[in-house]
Amino acid sequence: MQRTIITTGDGSKTIHIPEWNENYHSSHGAVHEAKHVFLKHGLDLFFGQAEIRILEIGFGTGLNAILTLAAGMDSSSHIHYEGLEAFPISEEEMIALEYDTLLESDFLREQYKTLHQTPWETSNAITPKFTLTKIQNELQKQTFPAKKFDLIYFDAFGPRVQEGMWTQEIFQKLYETLVTGGVLVTYCAKGQVKRDLKAVGFLIEALPGPPGKREMTRGKKL
Repeated sequence: MQRTIITTGDGSKTIHIPEWNENYHSSHGAVHEAKHVFLKHGLDLFFGQAEIRILEIGFGTGLNAILTLAAGMDSSSHIHYEGLEAFPISEEEMIALEYDTLLESDFLREQYKTLHQTPWETSNAITPKFTLTKIQNELQKQTFPAKKFDLIYFDAFGPRVQEGMWTQEIFQKLYETLVTGGVLVTYCAKGQVKRDLKAVGFLIEALPGPPGKREMTRGKKL
C-alpha cells in the first residue's frame, strides 16, 4: 500500500495513505494532537506512580512514544511502553518525517532513532526510566495479560477505514488488560465508539479535542 509524507497544520509531518485518504496523525497538527490526546489527557494522570505501564495501539511513526519519553524525563516514574504495530514504517520514512528537527535536544533526537532501531519482540532499555517493547502483530490476533497496563493509547486508523479495530470484542480485550483505575484515551469521539466502550464497562468522558476536533474520548476502568 502506497504511503506518502505530508505536512500538517502545526508544521509537523505525518504519513498519508492515498488509497484510504487517511493519515497517521491529524492533518491539523500531528504533534498538537499527540500531546493533547495522549499526554495531557492520559499520561499526566499517572505521573507520581513508581511505574507507568503503557500500551500503544498503532506504534506507527513513534511520535507518541518519543513525546512520552520526553515528558517523563523530569518525572520519578519509570515508564514501560509497549507499542503494537502490524506494518512498521521504513527507515526512509522515519528520516523523511523529520521529527528529529522538532525535538529539543541532541539526546532526544538520538533516542527517537533508537526507538525505531531497537529489535522487535524484546524489551529494550532506551533510558534508565523508559523501557520499550515493540510488537509486530495485528490487534485482532494479539493477546494481552490481564490487568497489566495503566494506560492505553488507542491510536489506530479511524473506524471509516478500519472498522474491525473498533469493535466491542476489541474493547473488551483492552478493558481486561487494564488495571482497575486504568485509562484508555483516543482521538475518536464517534457515538458508536463511545457506546461500545461503555458496553464493555468503561466510564466514558467526552473531553475537548485537539485542534480541528470538537471532542476526544477517555474511558476509565472502574
